[in-house]
Amino acid sequence: MRSISFSMTEPQFLDGTKDVTRRMGWLTLKPGDRLRAVRKAMGLKKGEKVHTLGEIEVVSVRREPLEAIRNEPRGTVREGFAAMNYEEFITFFCAGHTGCKPDSVVTRIEFRRIG
Repeated sequence: MRSISFSMTEPQFLDGTKDVTRRMGWLTLKPGDRLRAVRKAMGLKKGEKVHTLGEIEVVSVRREPLEAIRNEPRGTVREGFAAMNYEEFITFFCAGHTGCKPDSVVTRIEFRRIG
C-alpha cells in the first residue's frame, strides 16, 4: 500500500478536522485508492521507522492551481486550518514545497479515514 505523509498537518489529520489535502505530484491517484497515512515517509534518519497514523480512501481527486482554494467554500477549514485565510494557507503550502507558487498546479485529494 502506498504511503502518504501528513508531516505538515499531523495534528489536523489525527483530530479529524482535515479531509482534504493538496499535493505536488500524485498524478496517478484515483477515487477508491487506499493509502497508508504516515507521520513521515521520506528523509528518515538511520534508525527511524515509518509511523502509521491510519488508513484513508480517496473520495475525489483533481488537478488545479493552488490558488483555486480561494473559490472553494470552507477550503482552508477542510484542510484543517479553520483560523487561516486563503492567502495564509497558500503561503504556508508554498513555504513547505520547493518551487511552489500560487499558480502552481497541485493535486487536490478529498479523502475519508477508514477505521
